[in-house]
Formats: sequence, C-alpha cells, structure tokens
Amino acid sequence: MEHSEQMGFIRQQEIKAAIRYLQWQYEKQKMAAPPTDLLRGQAERIVDDAHRIAKERGQNVIAIVKELVKEVRKK
Repeated sequence: MEHSEQMGFIRQQEIKAAIRYLQWQYEKQKMAAPPTDLLRGQAERIVDDAHRIAKERGQNVIAIVKELVKEVRKK
C-alpha cells in the first residue's frame, strides 16, 4: 500500500470513528441524528479540524476528535 493510499484509508477510518462518536453523542442527548450525508459532513470537518489542531499542538487526532464532537453537541 502506497503512502497516499494508506493516508486515505486512515482518514476514512477517522471519519467513520467520528460518525460513530457523533451518533453516540446524539443518542446520549436523546436527539435525532441528522441525515447520513450531513452527519458525514460534520465528521469530515471535525477530522480536518483535529488534524490541524494536532499539527499545531502535537496531540493525538482521536482525542481531539472527541473534544470537537463534544463542542459541536454544545452548539
């Protein structure tokens, strides 16, 4: 597997994890989750932000994703 393919695979896994975490947060708040395409869009933005923050701070992307999901739910 080439580096770009590997990074694409990892990103897809991060997005899937963010979607699952978002869904869990919606369920926890007893709220209906948005349609799949909107949920995926939220997850993609969260993963993008997490990568940017991780690059700046040197932190773990998944930990940042969890923080960002909690922030999204507060809005």
